Amino acid sequence: MQLVGERLAVDRGDRRIFDGVSFAVPAGSALVVTGPNGSGKSTLIKAIAGFLPPAAGSVRLDGMAGADDGWRLAEHCHYLAHDNALKGQLTVAENLSFWQRFLGPGLDIEAALEKVGLPGIGDIPAGYLSAGQKRRVAIARLLVTARPVWLVDEPTAALDAASGKRFADIVRKHLGSGGIVVAATHQDLGLKAARFLALDNAAGHHPSPHGGGAQAAAA
Repeated sequence: MQLVGERLAVDRGDRRIFDGVSFAVPAGSALVVTGPNGSGKSTLIKAIAGFLPPAAGSVRLDGMAGADDGWRLAEHCHYLAHDNALKGQLTVAENLSFWQRFLGPGLDIEAALEKVGLPGIGDIPAGYLSAGQKRRVAIARLLVTARPVWLVDEPTAALDAASGKRFADIVRKHLGSGGIVVAATHQDLGLKAARFLALDNAAGHHPSPHGGGAQAAAA
């Protein structure tokens, strides 16, 4: 399995956000997308997830069972955005149960909450949680449904150092099982073997050559 982007370009209205972005992320690998604000990090994640159509180029998942049977790339992906996608009036367990029913089974809800350091909070309304706790519940959503490709945008926002380390451990386990992670971030995620793709801050520019792209070497 390999996630492949070839000369991707994405427009927002009349503005080209980026152009000529290429990468290859094999199973068991992470691609960390870096760059200043406005360079297109979040846009790239959304394009891979299928929320934004490329103006040019393509992105695909090679070598995945079902890929030739009408499955779209998005159906193999988890997408974790800035928004935690939690309903405040529902309990933590009800929120995670919704996503599990909608996307399919994975890890047990209580086991997922334990993985993110929040055991026993399933009965608490999500609206009562702190910003860091909400982010950790959102990360638990990655666990309660099995998907091989994780697309995460600033995943450690609002997390303290201990929770950030816990997230890195979760990612390493996902990679160890053959999963793929693409992360847009300003922060160090603690993934020593990650590949890097640096986007320029000038609209329409190609990615910075030292950022890696398709030939990125593990750092």
